[in-house]
Amino acid sequence: MKASKRIILNFNNMMKERLGKQGIDSNDIKRLNKKIKLAIKNIKQKREDGQLGFMYLPYDIKTRDEVKKVAELVRDKFENFIVLGIGGSALGTIALRNALKHPFYNMLPSEKRKAPRLFVMDNVDPEVAVGLFDIVDLKKSIVNIITKSGATAETVAFMKILWKGLIKKVGKNKLKDHIIITTDKEKGELRKIANTYGFVSFTVPGNVGGRFSVLSPVGILPLASIGVNIDELLKGAAYMDTLCSNDNIWKNPAYMRAILHYISDTKFGRKITVMMPYSNALKDIADWFAQLWAESLGKKYSITGETVHEGLTPVKALGATDQHSQVQLYIEGPYDKVITFLRVEKFRNDVLMPRNFDEFDSISYLSNKKMSQLLNAEQLATEMALAKNQRPSMTITLPEISEFTLGQLIYLLEVETAFIGELYNINAFDQPGVELGKILTYAFMGRKGYKDKIKQIKLSKGVKKYII
Repeated sequence: MKASKRIILNFNNMMKERLGKQGIDSNDIKRLNKKIKLAIKNIKQKREDGQLGFMYLPYDIKTRDEVKKVAELVRDKFENFIVLGIGGSALGTIALRNALKHPFYNMLPSEKRKAPRLFVMDNVDPEVAVGLFDIVDLKKSIVNIITKSGATAETVAFMKILWKGLIKKVGKNKLKDHIIITTDKEKGELRKIANTYGFVSFTVPGNVGGRFSVLSPVGILPLASIGVNIDELLKGAAYMDTLCSNDNIWKNPAYMRAILHYISDTKFGRKITVMMPYSNALKDIADWFAQLWAESLGKKYSITGETVHEGLTPVKALGATDQHSQVQLYIEGPYDKVITFLRVEKFRNDVLMPRNFDEFDSISYLSNKKMSQLLNAEQLATEMALAKNQRPSMTITLPEISEFTLGQLIYLLEVETAFIGELYNINAFDQPGVELGKILTYAFMGRKGYKDKIKQIKLSKGVKKYII
């Protein structure tokens, strides 16, 4: 069964045999042999040392079972599951909800959903905050507050608002019936709040960064609460782990994708990575991947301290929609991109286009053909058109959209990110560039101890104000 549900990586359209001078030669890969061996060694060592915590998540049965117990209670009791989180605390959950549930899940009547509606509040847009109260009854809602540090400004802002709303609706004594906390095991204000009020709480493992946390309670709790089969999700990730543990790069899809991207950059100057799912269900996987790629690989310094300014820019596209908005650039624009297609072989639902308008040749050819045929034909056509113009692409094919295949895909992309970080000799697990923006935000908003931070930013004086 596992083999039949395995996702497949096709990288023919990256290679010299297909693209000529714009393609990668197998000798390009051989020349990296020493660097590849070192990267494999480092990944193994860091896993053994417990540094790569995301690799342990598929096997954390204790946490999975605790999550399932809480999720079962939530499904029986609440109409709404509200996640407060941003970045890694939100994007993975959104991506998997949209991939694995009905495309209009929240709009379905409760008897069809058979689980709470899921709302993920991430961006601090005041209109969104106000709008939430127009469509949810807090008496029928559970709020999952997610921040590893316990002080993420956007999450805390929503927490303050929802806290007040819950007290007004259910009373302070019943807060613990409506709040679940997911944060660091010991540190941070949120852990103190959880302990003080006796809230149900889960832990973000210390060795798992936010963008790698979707298979931890950060993601699996809200997903299990809306009926996603997290057993199969984690089994899929574990299955992909067996494939990604192979030292033979020609049999390891994560390592090979990392190597191909690395060569595309260092040999051809291709700094842009486009992820283009041909499935609306997978659209937000590209959104999740954009954070994973950008935050992990965009680094000023190497591990050994040299200034390197590395990074590959992720771009999100959707097939077939963006054939009519972006593909012109990909086919005839600069040779600076690598495209990854996500293709689905068997859709959960399909539509047969009826036999009508047969008097028009430009319409009748679609009669009695499935909509999935058209979508996949468009994917193949775009792939071939790119190759004809010597533009590189890879295709990841999912035999179906399911928890098992999505678990594979998530884990594959995480391992790829870790491995390419080794090739670049950067730390793929920190995000120092984000911290300054956080600090200055605290200063602008008057957080204690941050008042003088703005003065420390020395901008050039006497610059004209170029404002129209």
